[in-house]
Amino acid sequence: MPSKSAFVDKPAIRRAVVAQLEAELALQVAAANSSRDEATDPNSQAEGKFDVRGQSAAYLAAGQSKLAAEIAAAIAAYNSLPLRSFGPGEAVAVGAVVTLEARGRETVYFLGPARGGLDLEIDGVSVVVITAASTLGRGLLGQRRGYSITLPGRGIPVAQTIASVE
Repeated sequence: MPSKSAFVDKPAIRRAVVAQLEAELALQVAAANSSRDEATDPNSQAEGKFDVRGQSAAYLAAGQSKLAAEIAAAIAAYNSLPLRSFGPGEAVAVGAVVTLEARGRETVYFLGPARGGLDLEIDGVSVVVITAASTLGRGLLGQRRGYSITLPGRGIPVAQTIASVE
């Protein structure tokens, strides 16, 4: 039986990731603008030496702006990511859809360039976005179909096998 990942459309994964990131970016930009407005509002001026509302809002705005820039960079990374097919026996690399099998159950992962942790539903298949910075991503990079990796499970570690690399 072919693995679930054989039916996952990589351009659809990219579109879903970029859509989520664009929504997250819009929220961060709005939050940064709101914090900046609060920091520069005349009513936020310190009323005493221990009143740091304006300063706190300025720090918050700076952090939110930095996060917005990171999200924008992630969007650019996904938009420029080549979505190539992986042939039989090819090693896992960024851009691969990897299916892990354990105890008769398959889990599908997409190894993206940035902002892992997204859960997607693509054509009825659940896909988790991971990156090479994650423990799982580091463990899968360079491995091939048939390789087993042990992941923490509920109570005991679970051996999972790479069922496919697409």
